[in-house]
Amino acid sequence: MTDCDLSALRERADNGDQDAVDELIELAAEHGDLEQLRYLADQGNTTAADQLIELATEHGRLEELRRLAEKGNTTAADQLMELTAE
Repeated sequence: MTDCDLSALRERADNGDQDAVDELIELAAEHGDLEQLRYLADQGNTTAADQLIELATEHGRLEELRRLAEKGNTTAADQLMELTAE
């Protein structure tokens, strides 16, 4: 996907196109794009939040899990507790 295609996809997602949002989440997860997942999760997208938690856990990104936990995400809090207990 070119930068132009990605920009168009982001614009469609910003305009409420759920298929574009889903595609962005899939692409971001495949490419480890925490920034894109964070943006979508911060907008309330639970699928993006779940993918962000999964990637953050895999890569030991405790600060990301902590940030999500502080915003009330219980899954992030659980993952954080598991990682810090090891």
